[in-house]
Amino acid sequence: MIQISMEAARINAGYTQQKAGELFGVHYQTIAKWENDNSTMPFEQIAKIPKIYGIPSQSIYFGSKNEFIRLLRDGKYRQ
Repeated sequence: MIQISMEAARINAGYTQQKAGELFGVHYQTIAKWENDNSTMPFEQIAKIPKIYGIPSQSIYFGSKNEFIRLLRDGKYRQ
């Protein structure tokens, strides 16, 4: 399955961090934190991804953004 970052999902949905924060019911800085590393994102927030971003939560890479980029760069993760 193709996966994208939380940041890409937000941008593809057309939201700023501020607007995404409002929709998730969290501060925009929490959105920024999740975009950098969403490995500890609460399940109840993960469950909101399909409604807010319009994609299945399985389409989101969960982990560090730096790790995701490294995997893509090294060719160890195929989209």
